[in-house]
Amino acid sequence: MNGRPLPDLDDVEHRFVDVDGLRMHVALAGRGEPLVLLHGWPQHWWQWRHLIGPLAEHHRVICPDLRGLGWTAAPPDGYSPAAMADDVIGLLDRLGVRAFALIGHDWGGAAGYVLALRYPGRVRRFIAINTANPFLRPTPRVLLNGTRLWHIIANAAGPRLAGATIPRWALRHWPHRPTALTPDDRAVFLAQFREPARVRATVRYYRNLLLREIPSLLAGRYRWARLTVPTLVLSGDRDPLLPPDQMCGFGRHATNLRVEFLKDVGHFPAAEAPTEVTHRALKFLAANPLPPAPA
Repeated sequence: MNGRPLPDLDDVEHRFVDVDGLRMHVALAGRGEPLVLLHGWPQHWWQWRHLIGPLAEHHRVICPDLRGLGWTAAPPDGYSPAAMADDVIGLLDRLGVRAFALIGHDWGGAAGYVLALRYPGRVRRFIAINTANPFLRPTPRVLLNGTRLWHIIANAAGPRLAGATIPRWALRHWPHRPTALTPDDRAVFLAQFREPARVRATVRYYRNLLLREIPSLLAGRYRWARLTVPTLVLSGDRDPLLPPDQMCGFGRHATNLRVEFLKDVGHFPAAEAPTEVTHRALKFLAANPLPPAPA
């Protein structure tokens, strides 16, 4: 399953760590305060290739592959933000990391919200990039917001579309800046979908989203939750999946949060505007002294 070669990036170390029976791949770089980067779909750790070097000048950068994607194993279950959050905590425990800052995009952002809500004593700051927040009620207007979210149903339907058609379409059409992902970049991400276990993982991610996560949100799972971790919501203003009006809606659920938009950027800011994302991330992470790490 892990026979594909890892793409090469200067000064990056790769490790495989057993986390409660899940063989996780993680890319590591730099020194300093730990900063965890969680990728989205249909990508993996390589999503952060433009950010790792600059961020590693200030932080110990930790880029795991989420279960079923990249070079992390693809078990038959556990394809939910909560399970991904547990995977990340287990990995960090094994790396000896207690407190950390966090950046999450797409599915990685969904796991990031769970981490921030469950472990406010460990997540020191959180940046959610192009990620729907868990307090946004999926009303009919949101769910029927054009045909923006048709890929959820298509991926959930089975491996025929999830294995090639939808990932290829997403990598071509979700960026607003068409040159942000080169043919070589797309090939690195698409190679994982030649492995049947990873295609099945995608189907399971989206079936769980359709059949469990969305109904749970409709039922008000996070109705009483409060996000206390200092949080920056950062999103491309031309995201075809999540328009600007869906990046808000936190109300009284968040005590220390702001929302910023990247002009003329689509769903993949780390590729479309890496310099701007890096600048805003470092500015946010260094804006005020972080709270002391828990004992």
